[in-house]
Amino acid sequence: MAEEPIDLIRLEGDGNSVVLRISGRGGQPGHGGTGALSGEFVVDTPFVRGSLATSLLPEDLSRWQQALDGLDTGQNIAWREGQRAPWLLVELDDAADRCHVTVKDPSRSLTAVTVTVPLPDAWFDDAYQRLDRVWETWPPAGD
Repeated sequence: MAEEPIDLIRLEGDGNSVVLRISGRGGQPGHGGTGALSGEFVVDTPFVRGSLATSLLPEDLSRWQQALDGLDTGQNIAWREGQRAPWLLVELDDAADRCHVTVKDPSRSLTAVTVTVPLPDAWFDDAYQRLDRVWETWPPAGD
């Protein structure tokens, strides 16, 4: 039976959202081996809508854990920066309890979109739970 998609990343509010939805195993051809997960970035605002397919390897999930830890301590993060895969940049705006989220596609569309969303403290617990659900649903191959 196929697993339901899981939103690994969900940043939303004020009519804007950035989501990274994981749909299962089987990354895009040429973008990872059998342990790769298929995913899709979905950006939705009143002004712009778009989606971008991507693949994630187990090390991407480990790096997302590190990125969450950094965000939780007040650092800006750049997840998957420098890779051929889409990047996610999160810049905190401490004065307003919000963040500026950029999804950047450096290899295919050569496009970047930045969206501003609220980032309440409660978001972090939810984000760690989402990551745990992805690990539990699709453990690394060989585990």
